[in-house]
Amino acid sequence: MCESAAAGGREGCALVTGASRGIGSAIAGALAADGWPVVVNYRADETAAEEIAKGIREAGGRALAARADITDQDQLERLFEEVEEQCGRVLVLVNNAGVRADDLAISLTDSDWARVIDTNLTGAFRATRRALKGMIRERFGRVINVASVVGPRANAGQSNYAAAKAGLIAMTKTIAVEVARRGVTVNAIAPGLIDTDMTADLEGELLGAVPARRAGSPQEVAACARFLASEGAGYVTGSTLYVDGGLAA
Repeated sequence: MCESAAAGGREGCALVTGASRGIGSAIAGALAADGWPVVVNYRADETAAEEIAKGIREAGGRALAARADITDQDQLERLFEEVEEQCGRVLVLVNNAGVRADDLAISLTDSDWARVIDTNLTGAFRATRRALKGMIRERFGRVINVASVVGPRANAGQSNYAAAKAGLIAMTKTIAVEVARRGVTVNAIAPGLIDTDMTADLEGELLGAVPARRAGSPQEVAACARFLASEGAGYVTGSTLYVDGGLAA
């Protein structure tokens, strides 16, 4: 169950897309620890998502696992309708769902380009557009886009991923300006090399370039999302917070 009482006494909840593993699951847990009822969105791995939601509930939080492919407009709308019915308005949206399909530009297929852009950028835009309606009515909202250090920093073989993440950062700034007067903040987090399944094949290649000489943890990214979702971050908007051990520097 996911009751519609949120942190600070607000009626609403937090929706984290792609939250069945890695950074998304860590963010879901961190927001739940701050009192937000959390919707753990997943596309395919129901078992993992249910385990994340169960763990949150066992820790005293409130969570619901909800399936939807965010690249499908109809599924996304049904997701929001389900969430609003069971948990209230989405007042914290974390656009975390992401995929990679790496290849050199000369070999990159149209389908791999489109899949990465549709998931990492277009899906995030559509979810944000939908969530803003309730946030503006409430005069409170937090949109947190999980971008990447690859957005502003070249990484050969990831032109599609870099384009999506750079676009996400630009989108963050623009929408932040549009809704700043409405009590809604829009920020991005740009993780560097984080120890997850998604980056396991990149660790050996990138670790030497990280000044901290280690990979980050999903919990370190989640701590930043927890701050950006808080009341204390009400004057932080249009920003990109790098969590990368100094890689972007």
